[in-house]
Amino acid sequence: MYVRSVAYVGADTRDLAGQIDEALPVEPDVAIILIGANDVTHTRRPSESVRLLSDGVRRLRDAGVEVVVGTCPDLGTVEPMAPPLRQVARHWSRRLAAAQAIGVVEAGGRTVSVGSILGPEFAATPKVLFGPDRFHPSAAGYASLAAVLLPSVLAAVGLIPEEEQVPEAARGETVLPISHAAVAAANVPGTEIDGTEVAGSTRGALGRWAQIRRRRRHAEPDLEAPAITEDVTSAST
Repeated sequence: MYVRSVAYVGADTRDLAGQIDEALPVEPDVAIILIGANDVTHTRRPSESVRLLSDGVRRLRDAGVEVVVGTCPDLGTVEPMAPPLRQVARHWSRRLAAAQAIGVVEAGGRTVSVGSILGPEFAATPKVLFGPDRFHPSAAGYASLAAVLLPSVLAAVGLIPEEEQVPEAARGETVLPISHAAVAAANVPGTEIDGTEVAGSTRGALGRWAQIRRRRRHAEPDLEAPAITEDVTSAST
């Protein structure tokens, strides 16, 4: 197995189609998309961002690729932003995250709410988890984010332990209409949303059915670089 990245600094959802063009020839099993923060800072219209993301997810799914999208992070946790800009960024990013979740699930992918993953943990140790610009995560910060995404990526490719396949009500794992699930996920970082069926139907009176999962984190990766590495690529914006 190898990972390939087609990410680059400053990319937003308008750049996603080109990144998919670059990724598809390698016939990936799963695509991980981290997207939304630059759309907020570039003041892109949320409707356009969600449409372009949904189109990208459908294209990947039509090619047989599983898709896991880390939705827009809560930019209200970024230290350089002072009030009231911080409050505006928080409101805008959370609304975009909820809209992204609806669009992605409708297109056949699954989402993981990044939300304030960049919040409590990052606020507790900002010098460790944020990079020098105080906006982008450090290597340790990205490792923390990867640990949140990994369980959903493993689930997408069928590599989770059998005992973790059954939803647990005690963990808040349930089935809701997608609009309700998207709002719930935006408020609880690390929440996965995937489409599901109820009584054999994918849709109810309030729209698409969605499964909320709060998967157990796996051990975070070792941050020490190995002596020998494989060709690694990842795609995000």
